[in-house]
Formats: sequence, C-alpha cells, structure tokens
Amino acid sequence: MGANAFTLKGNKKYSKELKQQAVLDYLAGCGSQDDICKKYGIRSKGKLQTWIKKYNGHEELKSSGTGGSIVMTKGRKTTFEERVEIVQYCIAHNRNYAQTAEQYQVSYQQARNYIVKYEAGGVEALRDNRGKRKRPDEMSELEKLRAEVKILKTEKERAEMEASFLKKLEEIERRRG
Repeated sequence: MGANAFTLKGNKKYSKELKQQAVLDYLAGCGSQDDICKKYGIRSKGKLQTWIKKYNGHEELKSSGTGGSIVMTKGRKTTFEERVEIVQYCIAHNRNYAQTAEQYQVSYQQARNYIVKYEAGGVEALRDNRGKRKRPDEMSELEKLRAEVKILKTEKERAEMEASFLKKLEEIERRRG
C-alpha cells in the first residue's frame, strides 16, 4: 500500500469471484490473512475477515455494489451412506473441505465434522444416533446399571405417589363417614 494509501479515494469494489477466491485461498491455508490481502489487493484484513465469517455462516457473497449471485450452501441433512461418501471424497482430495462442501452441497463445517468423527471412531461414528436408545446388548455394564437404577427410582416414586394417594383417599372417606 505505502504512499498509495493516502491517495486512494472512495470505496474499492471487489467482485464476487475475487471475494470467493480470497476466502477459499485462506481456508485452504495458502497464506496468512495479510498475505491474502496483499495477493488480492484487499485494503484491510477486516474486509477479508468479514468475508470469511459470511462464507462460514453460509451467507451470500456478493460483488460490491452489484448484487452478485453466489449463494453459499447451508448445511443439510445427510444419510449415513452420504456421510461415508463425503469422508472418502474429502480424504481422497487431500482434505479439501471447501471443495468437498461444494461438491456435496453441505457446509464446510459439516464436511470437517465428518472427517473428525471418522478419525475418532471410524465409519460407525458417522451414524446419527441422536434420540435413539441403545439396545441392551450394546450397553456397557455401567450403562446397564444406570438404566436399572433409573427404573428403580421411577418405580419407587410411583409407589410413594400411590401410597400418598391412598392416604388422602382414606382421609376423605373418614371425614365423610
């Protein structure tokens, strides 16, 4: 920038392609934010940070002042098979999360999370078990004991409520009679 920093007037306009390429280069690790700003002639690191936030937030990156039309995909539901395919594609393409996200129309974060889960627990970790109970044969001894304690507590509460109800009922009958 140097001396030109004082002579430039007005707002600089950036094309949607430049914004997207700058963000993708940064996310791919092609340099620091300062390096990317110099490479693409972006006046401030804050501008690049804003574009990165928009990209990661699945917002639309538009050309400055022209209303560009690139729409960043939002996360979507995926099947177990799709998640396995996404992981295989991402690993085969040198963990390029941005390219994987674009290819499969999922968010960057989803693609990355699938890889992290896969590395931590293998293919089975990609299954979505939210809201589903484990079968008794899948439970560890500790989980079985906890489930049994929960059942016993529930039975105890029910018995106490029943006893309290019968006591009230007897009291009401005694007052009547």
